[in-house]
Amino acid sequence: MTPDTPNVTEAELAVLQVLWSTGLATIREIRDELYPGGGTSEYATVQKLLERLEAKQLVKRSRRAVPHTFSPRVGRDDLVGQRLDDLADALCDGSFAPIVSHLVKRRGLKAAEREELQELIDRVLKPAKGRQRRGADR
Repeated sequence: MTPDTPNVTEAELAVLQVLWSTGLATIREIRDELYPGGGTSEYATVQKLLERLEAKQLVKRSRRAVPHTFSPRVGRDDLVGQRLDDLADALCDGSFAPIVSHLVKRRGLKAAEREELQELIDRVLKPAKGRQRRGADR
């Protein structure tokens, strides 16, 4: 991981996923989601995970009321993007082509997904082509 991207464990990621889906939650609410029927030790586990995420500045705690509430400071897309950047850097010399190629081959794409991907490629390339033309005219 890059220096500005904190490492996130699978357990911490599970907590973040709950917060991404709820937006705001107490320790007990997160515990109930992750450990249905859980008790004191599971509560302490979630509390510790939240403390770690707060130290990594990935979660924000509100102390306005008791019990405290927690919300994500990083969006799912941002964390996914950071982790994919790190993966591309570590395994593919920074290139995303092998990652995308593998996913397409491994899982295949439905027609709607192919169309969405093509639209994304077109959107990304359109501004780049426009900048090249303007620069070439000068």
